Amino acid sequence: MDFNRRNFLKGAAVMAAGTCVTATEAAAKTTRTGAEVSATAWLEADVVVAGGGPAGVCAAVSAARAGAKTILVERFGCLGGNLTLGHVSPVLGKASKGTMADEIRTLLNANHQDAKKVMTRNGPEEHIDHEEAKGILARLCAQAGVTVLLCAPVVDALMDGTRVTGLVVDTPKGLRTIRAKVVVDATGDGRVAVSAGAETKIGRESDGGTQPSTLEFVVDGVDETRGITAWGGTDPVKVTLKTGETLEYRELCKRKNREGELPQNVTIVRLHRTFYPGERSVNATQLNGIDVLDPVALGKAEVELRNQIDACVAFLRNYVPGFETCRVKSAASTLGVRETRRVMGDAMVVDADVVEGRVHPDAVVHQAWFLIDIHNPKGGGQAEGHSKMAKPYDIRYGALLPKGVEGLLTAGRCISGTHRAHASYRVMTPCMAIGEAAGLAAALAAKSDRTPRQVPASEVRAALVARGVDLG
Repeated sequence: MDFNRRNFLKGAAVMAAGTCVTATEAAAKTTRTGAEVSATAWLEADVVVAGGGPAGVCAAVSAARAGAKTILVERFGCLGGNLTLGHVSPVLGKASKGTMADEIRTLLNANHQDAKKVMTRNGPEEHIDHEEAKGILARLCAQAGVTVLLCAPVVDALMDGTRVTGLVVDTPKGLRTIRAKVVVDATGDGRVAVSAGAETKIGRESDGGTQPSTLEFVVDGVDETRGITAWGGTDPVKVTLKTGETLEYRELCKRKNREGELPQNVTIVRLHRTFYPGERSVNATQLNGIDVLDPVALGKAEVELRNQIDACVAFLRNYVPGFETCRVKSAASTLGVRETRRVMGDAMVVDADVVEGRVHPDAVVHQAWFLIDIHNPKGGGQAEGHSKMAKPYDIRYGALLPKGVEGLLTAGRCISGTHRAHASYRVMTPCMAIGEAAGLAAALAAKSDRTPRQVPASEVRAALVARGVDLG
């Protein structure tokens, strides 16, 4: 076995961040051999999924339901990623009928049948009780027979030539290896793929700029007789100020941004309903130009964005009717990252797919849809003035297959695509549908001793259709 020692050492160094590493210890790391790493072997499975966010959960459950022995590896202490810890709400985007995205939305809504239904330019708004969702996703995995590993971030990919054969993970008991026939990278950041040597791209093609990051939060204490909702920068909802002036809420946000009462790049404070009266989920804070793959930058972002939460709440209390006594009920426990690596694959989701609504015979996700929603990498608002319309489009199987790497599939926002197309498929519903397809393909490959690339798209499609997924 040819263990990718260089990447292992790089990953180990990252995981050691915040600790004192002596010269002697560093020298010891550089002499660690593949055989010694093998001695830390821990678990084996047919399929290992890295990343327990919406895409990863769907991938793991999908693989397990197809009969594969499946392990799900998650770096945090609970599942869900942005669906839970990230406080992202509502669930946005669409996919064709019959995917696991429908199943998860049904589970999220099961205890809230009387909640008000909301439809906007962004599509239907599916609310999330973030605490409730933690249990929902944990039970979903348990019922499918998935072995879930928590507090186990990925350090590196195990390699045999160009084939991924497992993962190195960090655990409270030290570094451990997990062997697998097939690995699914649902880390969002393409952590496994880049360790395996896959080609990746970051940001827009012109200058590498990436969409900003956000900490979302929930306020309560909203007077429902006067409190508004605002789903984005093109929402024409109006407010009447204490001075008697009536104006569009979006213009109020821009005014207070210019006057310095909202943070530099916060030009809209989005206010979404939740399941509960008197609450709003707030998507507003924004930090541009940071390398969210750098732990030092993340530490600085935490301070800046927590300060922005305070500024946004002050704005709501001072200027928005019905929010005079609102307070922060809860806030994200991890940064909401919109964009990092995109792993280049055998196929790509390209701009024309999203704009023209292209259909492909090798698609494993059908009628994916969300607006082309590019939060401005260099300032406030949208990069293109406002979000642009898209048409329901297909995502091809090859977009899940990293070029030049065997034994690996990608799922979620790190699949192969352009910056502009990514701005549509990065939201949760398409990501869940992608995850289901990746997990099923992984199971088909593992059970027949093939690599995912050796499994034809037609076979994956047939298996999805047999489950009830509409592929057109």
